[in-house]
Amino acid sequence: MTTARNRARVFLTHPPAALAGYFGDRALGELRAFADVTLNTVERELPMAELVAAAAGHDVIISYRQTPGEAVIFTSLPDLVAFQRVAVDIRNIDVAAASAHGVLVTRASPGFVPAVVEWILGAMIDAARHISDYTSTYRGGAVPGARMGGQLQGATLGVIGYGAIGTRLCTVAQALGLRVLVHDPYKRVAPPLEQTEFAHLLSESDFVVPLAVATPETENLIDAAALARMKPTAWLINASRGNLVDEQALERALDARRIAGAAMDVGRAPDQMPSPHLARRTDVIATPHIGGLTPQAIEHQALEAVRQCAIIVRGDVPDGAVNADQATRLARLRG
Repeated sequence: MTTARNRARVFLTHPPAALAGYFGDRALGELRAFADVTLNTVERELPMAELVAAAAGHDVIISYRQTPGEAVIFTSLPDLVAFQRVAVDIRNIDVAAASAHGVLVTRASPGFVPAVVEWILGAMIDAARHISDYTSTYRGGAVPGARMGGQLQGATLGVIGYGAIGTRLCTVAQALGLRVLVHDPYKRVAPPLEQTEFAHLLSESDFVVPLAVATPETENLIDAAALARMKPTAWLINASRGNLVDEQALERALDARRIAGAAMDVGRAPDQMPSPHLARRTDVIATPHIGGLTPQAIEHQALEAVRQCAIIVRGDVPDGAVNADQATRLARLRG
């Protein structure tokens, strides 16, 4: 076990601005209580060569979501015991390479669920009541003409994927009086939720919300064929992953007015940002991947990473580990 004279060394990859916004003082203080912490002092993501040099001699790397865990990290850092991600998405971490070198990989749990659900509801209300359009017109110095808006109560919401976000979204949507359709081939839902096939959900929904896990199976799940099945008055709301939507097909559907519009907090730009050429459109509501950017959501994941690290430096496996059976270096920290 580590002692006050032989404390674990931890390297945080977050650039200074990201450290303040995506980790925070409380989590940093709790981490420093049991480990010697080195910060990234450069206001940018470190290239792999710089990251390897900066993290040399450290036991644990706690990584910002934009920091990839490439194989070179695990092949070049013989002292590294664990690579932690302060996020749920670990697709840019080479878990196989980490496992081959005995390095533990962990991820955080989704503490952003309430925040993302609120973003989705806000986007639906914005789309239905033309709020962004009115605001833009007023800010441009003109007075907008009043247009008939839609009402969420009585509308149909189609939720694709009944995970943590989908479950909460369905509960809140029912409380607001929406009819809720769910498509998830791996989960079963109970009435009053309506379990339905993908094609039926697309054709019936006023708001289509893809919340499936991003995998090769769900790549471009919302493609030209899916968009063609949607109502011309329907909105696509994407707060999950840009990988789920074929952006070229979406652009064609918007150009043809095949659907009413799209709201997107994610896309194919770096860091899962909405693609600028889509975000600038008047029939698109876009935000820069901030669905989970609230103090409560960020602190949940940062403090969870600290708790995981405290367990790791004792030589134990925390919740959130993804390759515990291959983490042979962990034994080094056991007293």
